[in-house]
Amino acid sequence: MSQRPDPRRKVPGPARPQRARGEPPRAARKPPARQRPSGGGRGGSGLRLASYRPRLRLVGVGLTLIVAVFSVRLLQVQAVDASAFAEKAALNRYVKVPLAAERGAITARDGTPFASTVDAYDITADPYLFTRKQTGVADAPERAAALLAPVIDGNRQKIAEQLSRTDTRYVLLARQRTPQEWRKIKELKSEQAAKASEKKGANVLAGVFQQEHAKRIYPNKDLASGVLGFVNSEGEGGAGLEAKLDKKLAGEDGRITYAQSGGRQVPTAGVNEESATPGSDMELTLDRDIQFAAQRALADRVESSDADSGYVVVQDTRSGQLLAMANAPGFDPNDLSGASAESLGNPTVQDVYEPGSTSKLMSMAAVLEEGKATPSTQVTVPNRLKRADRFFADDVDHPTWQLTLNGVLAKSSNIGTILATEQLGGTQAKANRVLHDYLRRFGIGRPTGLGLPGETEGILPKPGKWSSSQQYTIPFGQGLSLNAVQAASIYSTIANGGVRKEPTLVRGTTQEDGRYVRAPEPKERRVVSEKTARTLSRMLESVVDDMEGTGTTAKIPGYRVAGKTGTANRVDPKTGRYDGYTASFAGFAPADKPRVTVYCAVQNPKKGSYFGSDVCGPVYKKVMNFALKSLQIPPTGDKPAQMPVFANPGSGSTD
Repeated sequence: MSQRPDPRRKVPGPARPQRARGEPPRAARKPPARQRPSGGGRGGSGLRLASYRPRLRLVGVGLTLIVAVFSVRLLQVQAVDASAFAEKAALNRYVKVPLAAERGAITARDGTPFASTVDAYDITADPYLFTRKQTGVADAPERAAALLAPVIDGNRQKIAEQLSRTDTRYVLLARQRTPQEWRKIKELKSEQAAKASEKKGANVLAGVFQQEHAKRIYPNKDLASGVLGFVNSEGEGGAGLEAKLDKKLAGEDGRITYAQSGGRQVPTAGVNEESATPGSDMELTLDRDIQFAAQRALADRVESSDADSGYVVVQDTRSGQLLAMANAPGFDPNDLSGASAESLGNPTVQDVYEPGSTSKLMSMAAVLEEGKATPSTQVTVPNRLKRADRFFADDVDHPTWQLTLNGVLAKSSNIGTILATEQLGGTQAKANRVLHDYLRRFGIGRPTGLGLPGETEGILPKPGKWSSSQQYTIPFGQGLSLNAVQAASIYSTIANGGVRKEPTLVRGTTQEDGRYVRAPEPKERRVVSEKTARTLSRMLESVVDDMEGTGTTAKIPGYRVAGKTGTANRVDPKTGRYDGYTASFAGFAPADKPRVTVYCAVQNPKKGSYFGSDVCGPVYKKVMNFALKSLQIPPTGDKPAQMPVFANPGSGSTD
């Protein structure tokens, strides 16, 4: 019989593993850690995931910097440099074309034109339209240049270089071409367009355009060309009044900006135009008819004398206005290709030369004004006069003359002039200073007042620097130099009662608004007294009217004429040495009521006589006679009482 288990008896559980010696109790033991995939025995270190926060910071900083850079650049483009970038963006779309101002006209005193403008065209091009992208060919500039060069008389290589530029949308190929030339270019453009439409070639002239630009012309050709000057290829005054008055004549250019496409203006894109301001018209004091008469008479004399050059100046004695300024040889400002460099200026103010005996009038003025002599004072004139280290002589050999001071001027005696001017001071140095002062008063060594380009003031050394010979040659016109306008002004001063008025060329200006403005009155100063001027006028009449005078070739029937001859040794401008002569004649008429001064000088006459009376006396007579009739100046009254040339025996002497 089996035995039932005793419920009170404990049944033992499964056996527990024995704890090793030294092992901690079960409760103190930790569960085994999860094995990591990395190998390694005890003591090996496994990989761990890095923290993501530093990386996010780095990425954030980088994105912030990039956004900041773009923001700064955007600010620069849209705010700081917006206008510059807008201008660059418009380069290929908008074209800026200058609008040339119409140059003012130059007229004679009666309004007849000396210089004016006519319709003409500047030939322009857009280099962008000659690129391969636009034309489809690589050599479009060269092809276009080959077609254009014969029409505009241009250089093929230069035109091709202009059409190849990449820094501009506008180039000027030719200036001021005639309507006929532009019509020829239009025909070539049509031919090229037709070939392009038929796919027989490229239209290499699509980028050629025209721009209205008036052309300067001189309808009288070489008349007064030295005074007028010319306009150069850039449209600027190159000489004469064209250069002096360039700013007033030129006006201000305007500008037009328009959008274009394919070389044509886009009509719906709008146009920005700044209108040009036309130049002012200039009315000169020159009389066209008197200028023509002077120029023709001078040119004939220069040719017949085989001379190098010559000048004639005609001046209104009362106002100082210049009625004519003639040069020979001259030039045609319409075509400068045949003109020499020497002829392009205005020799009446640019050439400087020793005047010779026409300068004696100033020496006589000093003697009379200082009260050192009268017209009847006796002067004993030997055949030779020793002064310093040389002997002085007159133009002709003669026995000892007993002349009056009037006779010294009438016979044009160098020796008599030296003797008379020595009386100006107790010593020669004092006399030199007095004479120098009068020469300066007459305008020698001073600007004429015209202010023309290249004008010379003449050469007048200070008296302390006069050499031993100059102190005796300057009184009779050698050793000092002047220009033709200065020489004419000397005689106009005496004709005007001893008051010198600055010569003037501009009578008035018509401004762009149509308003006429008269030129300001010229400056004036008294040189000698009216009494001295009247006395000198009478003495100058003796030169022309008295048979003993040297200027009888200048007589004009019905008029009283005052004048003086001059024959001077000439300094060759190329060598600086004396070579040849300067022949001259100066005077005014009517002598008792002066209205017109005429001065003539001819340089280096090589055929026939070289004396001023023979070379320039007839020129003076022709020009003066024409001027008196042209200005309708009537003959004057009775002839004056003759002033003696030779002194009576027993009269006083100045030496």
